[in-house]
Amino acid sequence: MADTARDPPPEHTDFQELEDAEDLFPEPVTTQESEPASLPAEDISTNSNGPKQDSLFDDDPEDLFAEATEEVSLDSPERDVLLSDGPSPAITPITPPTSVITPRIGLAHDDMFTHSSFDEIEEEEGGDSFDIHISVSDPEKVGDGMNAYMAYKVTTKTSMSLFKSTEFVVKRRFSDFLGLHSKLASKYLHIGYIVPPAPEKSIVGMTKVKVGKEDQSSNEFVEKRRSALERYLMRTVKHPILLKDPDVLQFLESSELPRAVSTQALSSAGLLRMVNKAADAVNKMTIKMNESDAWFEEKQQHFENLDVQLRKLHASVESLVCHRKELSVNTAQFAKSAAMLGNSEDHTALSRALSQLAEVEEKIDQLHQDQANADFYLFSELLGDYVRLITAVKGVFDHRMKTWQKWQDSQMLLQKKREAEAKLQFTNKPDKLQQAKDEIKELEGKVQQGERDFEQISKTIRKEVSRFEKERVKDFKTIIIKYLESLVQTQQQLIKYWEAFLPEAKAIS
Repeated sequence: MADTARDPPPEHTDFQELEDAEDLFPEPVTTQESEPASLPAEDISTNSNGPKQDSLFDDDPEDLFAEATEEVSLDSPERDVLLSDGPSPAITPITPPTSVITPRIGLAHDDMFTHSSFDEIEEEEGGDSFDIHISVSDPEKVGDGMNAYMAYKVTTKTSMSLFKSTEFVVKRRFSDFLGLHSKLASKYLHIGYIVPPAPEKSIVGMTKVKVGKEDQSSNEFVEKRRSALERYLMRTVKHPILLKDPDVLQFLESSELPRAVSTQALSSAGLLRMVNKAADAVNKMTIKMNESDAWFEEKQQHFENLDVQLRKLHASVESLVCHRKELSVNTAQFAKSAAMLGNSEDHTALSRALSQLAEVEEKIDQLHQDQANADFYLFSELLGDYVRLITAVKGVFDHRMKTWQKWQDSQMLLQKKREAEAKLQFTNKPDKLQQAKDEIKELEGKVQQGERDFEQISKTIRKEVSRFEKERVKDFKTIIIKYLESLVQTQQQLIKYWEAFLPEAKAIS
């Protein structure tokens, strides 16, 4: 978006008009709170939203990375902590690379996250192609009663030099998977990276597994969860940034893993997450962003429409799976009835034909069951995964909006501080004038950093959406081909069964 098309800052703000400049500049204090982490200052494009103060930003057109020649490894222990509020004890800290761009003003800022660009990452991985396969298998119930949980064997096979060995096996419980997603989301979501969502919790399904005996429904629930966890891990390691995250490496390699906390749905942390989601929904409705970038406006509408259509198709395929299972049950009942009728029939040829028909229907029953499983595990689960992924994509757009709003708030506060400074100069209050100048200088740094944050998250989202779209097309192509092959195989097998039965039916005389 061009600089000339910037919209004025929103009129509404949390800051109230102050009658006296003295309220804006309280007495100086000896300690100063650290500023929240912010986005890296990578090459800033000319696209932006909101006002721009010419006096604050230099117009140097030089590339910020023109002299940067050192490549930074993402798995280096020298990367910074990403969380603005401080990392969780269970989260492996990341320290910044040695070459970090210094802000153009003389103020210190804590960067949210500093990393190589996608182009640099792809160059690094040029000699170490993606070769990793993760399987989740052997679900095992540990403990009894409501304290029981399911443990899964996670097997990783790879030739990538990133890992310590070519094959390793660890045991993980479901809460460990949720804990991994929580760590990754807290690190990367707010700076524009699409973090694959973990499988959803199911209190009813897991309660049946904990307290009930093994039955068909419990076994199906465990198998569905196992399959979902496997797909989640594969989607995570396919992301070039997430693959090198220390928490991902620890999850896959370490035999012992710190216990994931605050993952229970009914815990205080779970209730807090629900409250935060509700607050985010309210904030989303109240923040009115004047989007002047046509690309973002088009993509947001695209994902909204895609979300609606994917949900409709997912519901239709879920219904198809149910009908296919009902067809299997009815076919089994028909086979049983045909067999009983054949046993009661006195006519030899007719009795034999009915018995053969019953056998064919039993085979067809198994075909319907297999096809129902293919409908679910191939097609329905793909759609369900992408419904959740689209939600994650929309989430990074929301974080971009929050970053923009934070920038606008800083602009408004800076404007009020300058007005207050003018009042101090007019009323000749030199004792507070220097403090006012210091606060204005600090706010100028925040405004400049706010623009950098907004430009960087916009740049990251563009790259992430491009990568996501390529992966989506590839996934759908692969799964649709497999699904069609399963349908063709089922129909071919049906034809063979009926062709084999036809002579028996014609033999009735």
